[in-house]
Amino acid sequence: MTFILIFQLLVLLFSVILHEVSHGYVAYLLGDDTAKQSKRLTLNPLAHLDLWGSFLFPLTLYFISGGNFVFGWAKPVPFNPLQLKKPKRDIGLVGAAGPLTNLVIALFFSGIIQLINIFNLTFLSPLGHFLALIIYINILLAVFNLIPIPPLDGSRIVFSFLPRKWEIFYWNLERYGLFLVMILVFFGFRFVIPIVDFLFSLLVP
Repeated sequence: MTFILIFQLLVLLFSVILHEVSHGYVAYLLGDDTAKQSKRLTLNPLAHLDLWGSFLFPLTLYFISGGNFVFGWAKPVPFNPLQLKKPKRDIGLVGAAGPLTNLVIALFFSGIIQLINIFNLTFLSPLGHFLALIIYINILLAVFNLIPIPPLDGSRIVFSFLPRKWEIFYWNLERYGLFLVMILVFFGFRFVIPIVDFLFSLLVP
């Protein structure tokens, strides 16, 4: 059990790091060097760790769920919308980068499982459980972050399509972001998990 917990935490840690770095890198490509100047375009975990989101919260969820569930986050990579080439459009692109990265990770490891099955590489079969964990955690991160509530990535994607008269409402709502996310974490997963399970069943039949 201890090994599985450590493995889940490591997968979660590096998945959220890749998620956050992708935000900063796309912002950099679109004209904003805030993440680069903040030295956050790195895979070094020390630059991204959040004591509560990266360790304490995932451990708490793990033990509360009896070892069935783990979730967390890294420190958000900063970006400045005013430095983007086309702020209205690019905010959505920056937001989409994180969930897309997690989906690409899930698809990559799903492909490995498919190859193991296609070529009947039975000596690699024990890896299947661990690869499935990687896939599940990354699907979970992608789906959760696509919820269109600030400061989650889905809200930034929606922002790109909002009429200007709704933009002030969006920015005001973002002030309550942490509170909204905590409500989602404790009460919203009953709606998220069925979607995650369905996508997981498609990638790991």
